[in-house]
Amino acid sequence: MELSGLPPVSAPLPWQRELWGQLEQQLEGGQLPHALLLSGPPDIGKRRLALALARKLLCHEPVDGMNCGQCHACHLSAGGTHGDLCWLEPEEKSRVIKIDQVRAVVEFANKTANFGRRKVIVLAPADSMNNNAANALLKSLEEPAAETYLILACNRLQGVPATIRSRCQIRKLATPAPGAALDWLDLTTGDRALSEQLLTMAEGRPMLAESLHLSGGAAQLSALRQALHGLMSGQGGIAEVGALLSDLDIEELLTRIDEELRCLIRGFPPEGLSGARGRAAFGVLDEVLTIQRAVAGGANPNRQLLVEALLAKMQRELGAGG
Repeated sequence: MELSGLPPVSAPLPWQRELWGQLEQQLEGGQLPHALLLSGPPDIGKRRLALALARKLLCHEPVDGMNCGQCHACHLSAGGTHGDLCWLEPEEKSRVIKIDQVRAVVEFANKTANFGRRKVIVLAPADSMNNNAANALLKSLEEPAAETYLILACNRLQGVPATIRSRCQIRKLATPAPGAALDWLDLTTGDRALSEQLLTMAEGRPMLAESLHLSGGAAQLSALRQALHGLMSGQGGIAEVGALLSDLDIEELLTRIDEELRCLIRGFPPEGLSGARGRAAFGVLDEVLTIQRAVAGGANPNRQLLVEALLAKMQRELGAGG
């Protein structure tokens, strides 16, 4: 996440107001946990919430429940140079948070705050830590330094080791209601019809919808989905889908295939779920999930062979001959 050039104030998203109010009450009552785990589907704004909370914790004089945007701490955090804020995510071209990164965080946690009384550490996504990194983090969770807060965000709660989960207060975030997401998205698109189209394409996830609009990626995603649908209905070929997947890394292409399979399954009538095609769809989805877990754990499969094998299986088992 880009931490420089931030606006003066970082606010929670509209659909996070209830949870934000609860966190405010905990902070005001001195009961905010030293380790908070935000869990929920991807692209619903968990990092935005973590950033808003981190900046409020570091602010010298919060106003209206958020960071003031005017104090020295807010100026530093807006520029990405606050010495008491540590934001940890996978390094460039890596899919995992590694042990050396976490060791640096543990060292950071044991230092005295530079600009105030608090230090804040954000790990996102926490489910990208490998086992060694997670084990290294345990010490900071078991013996938290005074006035040091850890905010973890994850897309898959089960992807975070039980030893980490048990030492955090878990808050589960749901996909926002369409109305709230659309009202927020309208501020970017200025067009309700376009917002509705983008949100539908993003499966209700507003941050993905915003990204599709700003990057101009909506047409590409639409073409990919049509090609995948054609493949699974026996009306498309592997080469066409493979070409559309060529610019995506392994995690992104697995996500796209996962989403399309889930969309297919949701479209089955109840009796169809137990039929041959329903069982085949669940089988392919299970295989995709297994590969996703392996990749999240650091596996590095041959991309071309993986894509060809998955698409061939989808065509064979879900296409017209399936």
